[in-house]
Amino acid sequence: MKKSLFFGIILIIIATLVLAGCGEKKDYTEFAQCLTDEGAVMYGAFWCPHCIDQKESFGDAWEEVNYIECSLPDRSGQTQVCKDADIQGYPAWQFVDDTLIPAELANRKSSGPNWEIRIAGEITLKQLGTITGCQLPE
Repeated sequence: MKKSLFFGIILIIIATLVLAGCGEKKDYTEFAQCLTDEGAVMYGAFWCPHCIDQKESFGDAWEEVNYIECSLPDRSGQTQVCKDADIQGYPAWQFVDDTLIPAELANRKSSGPNWEIRIAGEITLKQLGTITGCQLPE
């Protein structure tokens, strides 16, 4: 009886995990292309866990995002383009306009050396859409 109950619980857990992974994946290609068209840029590092999470949120559409790698291949420093842009941490998103930056991100806002608008840290896709005016897929 205990074995049956144990295996029943295990089966339910496995079924739940399998079904949770079977959800329809959204195609963010148009959204990612819109971000690029609107001048959004993400600075990051290949070893940064928050950057990896941000990239994974786009799925295959990540290739459409304007991304600048800041880390040297051996992690020993920063690329010159990121030094020149005064990137202090990863990820860092840069935008052309700050008029639509949500209040919850205001404390993470800064300006680049040429008065570009930057937000430090991960940003949800919904927040990226709000800032840029780009529409998320339904």
